[in-house]
Amino acid sequence: MEIEIFAVPGCPHQQLAEEQLREALDGAGLSGETFTTRVITDQAEAERSGFTGSPTILINGRDPFAEPGSSPSVACRIYRTPHGLAGAPGVDQLRQALRAAADTGGGV
Repeated sequence: MEIEIFAVPGCPHQQLAEEQLREALDGAGLSGETFTTRVITDQAEAERSGFTGSPTILINGRDPFAEPGSSPSVACRIYRTPHGLAGAPGVDQLRQALRAAADTGGGV
């Protein structure tokens, strides 16, 4: 499985996204999986990578939290979670996205 976190320089939610992603991987029985973090610095790079705000998490090249109509942008991103708006997806949301990717042949 290929997992990436894209963030803008100095993103205040990058560490939260990394920590929650690691917890979700462990909780989904995917503790051997790794992820990379990539910094997006300009609009052209955001457009090439499909980056719609920081942090963006891609699983096998797909953003499981994509909002319809979102445009590539070098900006902060807000996620809808069961506990309200947040700077990163919740652990359970990430775990579900990881399991769905694994179930469709994208991993383990």
